[in-house]
Amino acid sequence: MNGDGAGVTELTSGLGADYDPTWSPDGNRIAFTSTRDGAYFDIWVMNADGSNLTRLTDSRPFLTDSTPAWSGGASWCSDRIAFFSNRDGNNEIYFMREDGSEVTRVTSSESSDYTPRLAPDCDHIAFVSQRDGNEEIYVINTDGRGEVRLTSDAASDRDPVWSPDGTRIAFTSTRDGHSQIYVMNVDGTGVTRLTDDSAEDGRPAWSQDGSQLVFNSNRDGNNEIYVMNADGTGLVRITNDPASDSRPSWRR
Repeated sequence: MNGDGAGVTELTSGLGADYDPTWSPDGNRIAFTSTRDGAYFDIWVMNADGSNLTRLTDSRPFLTDSTPAWSGGASWCSDRIAFFSNRDGNNEIYFMREDGSEVTRVTSSESSDYTPRLAPDCDHIAFVSQRDGNEEIYVINTDGRGEVRLTSDAASDRDPVWSPDGTRIAFTSTRDGHSQIYVMNVDGTGVTRLTDDSAEDGRPAWSQDGSQLVFNSNRDGNNEIYVMNADGTGLVRITNDPASDSRPSWRR
């Protein structure tokens, strides 16, 4: 849809679930997670008009009777895509070329690592991990070195996303009782709460110029998409549908 909520167009159809869209840097393609090929999750890519569907990952060899197989959470930067997968028995962060080749494992933890987001410089990945007992946000180099923990809170911190200039990270946290949108500096300092309501807000994404954030919230009874300024002001609801609208991704 357009940035004001107009022009809603359905891009995918079928029996499988399609979610977590992320735009290519040139805005011509969309990578997303889908179950369209059966009881497993994989990353697919399509043109911006929904044509030319191509599967990038293949989780079928890792599917068992007791354990579903998945690859998901794609994040695109330059010609590379970060994602998470349980292909090695546990959720870890991986890296691949935009055609699905040259898959490289980035993290190695006994706990679960997921929701990677590539920095604008394409050399760093913010991600969520439960390795310290609950969901916290970490940053790591794409070569697996230089891991740094950014948040430290008894609540859940998740959904990190870099600002276009690479100086801030917006994220979701339950540290004040409800799932709300926050922003912090890339070193974890300067945590600021942007939304303040009794509903559940999550999945922030930056506009191209960094002046706005789009996110989903159930503050009006069900999940809808909202836009606000990067300081939390100027809130506008841009979807209105009885169904659930969530996980927005802003075209670059």
